[in-house]
Amino acid sequence: MEAELRQLGNNPDALVNPIGLGCMNLSEFYGPQDDKASIKVLERAIELGCTFWDTADIYGVGHNEKLLSQVLKTHRDKIFLCTKFGFIRDESGFFVECCGKPEYVRKSCQESLDRLGVDTIDLYYMHRMDKNTPIEETMAALVELVKEGKIRYIGLSEFNEETIRRAHKIHPISALQVEYSPWFLNIENNGILKTARELGISIVAFSPLGRAIMTGDIKSLDDLSKDDARHTLPRFYPENFEKNLELTHKFKALADKKNVSPSEYVLAWILAQGPEFLVIPGTRKINHLEQNFRAGQIKFTPEELIEIRKILNEFTPVGNRFGEMFQVFVEDNKK
Repeated sequence: MEAELRQLGNNPDALVNPIGLGCMNLSEFYGPQDDKASIKVLERAIELGCTFWDTADIYGVGHNEKLLSQVLKTHRDKIFLCTKFGFIRDESGFFVECCGKPEYVRKSCQESLDRLGVDTIDLYYMHRMDKNTPIEETMAALVELVKEGKIRYIGLSEFNEETIRRAHKIHPISALQVEYSPWFLNIENNGILKTARELGISIVAFSPLGRAIMTGDIKSLDDLSKDDARHTLPRFYPENFEKNLELTHKFKALADKKNVSPSEYVLAWILAQGPEFLVIPGTRKINHLEQNFRAGQIKFTPEELIEIRKILNEFTPVGNRFGEMFQVFVEDNKK
């Protein structure tokens, strides 16, 4: 049984499965990639009905979009396709700036369309804010792309309340992509969630499993490969990791009582926060994909939700979610 479809933003013609697929780690950051295995994951996702796919031009420096194109060429009509623009990386892969200049927006969109092998992107996000280009100028370029049929809906990723409102005045924003999980609840307190609900914007939660720490599969830092990018994140530093793992243990105990996996439990809890929530967990394994997708069948009693919230109110994760290099790109300045 699949989860009930949810409307994307204020668009009654855009109904998606709230449990989507984040495709980033199929190409980069979480150890070496295996394209053949990744294709099998994507094909299984289609079989399940997990068809709200999220990628970006920078994932693998274009590799991720090209990877998805291999499946899209025969299954485009089944996929609600989301990608992003804005980040610029140097030859070493270092993130150097974000760009929202109109000419760059058009160039990035066309390059993504070409790599993906499609005529239209369903949801096109600005990945992070360009602090040197007014959002109104960026939005004007995006509106032109909508008129031309190259994109259907506009989204923003990790923007603050003021900029969201300015952008929404130019053209309706359909989705806000934000980090949200039991160990990162900032949108509840910085005005983002309140603004999204007021304006009718969907919340697309990335890293909903806390970069897999909430799955219970990572029991020590030795479980991560040496080139895993999580080693650079303060919450995964040796001095912080064990403390942060305490939240995982508490959620696992609750999941065990409900006879579901921690991943299912966490994803179901996020969806229970409101009809505007969608989740895009990433995985390289088919069994994890299937497990994540089962979260759509889980319901909570009011008492269970109160118990979960009590645990969250009593726990404070240790360490920022990003290192200093990347934190500068987060507009809300909440670490």
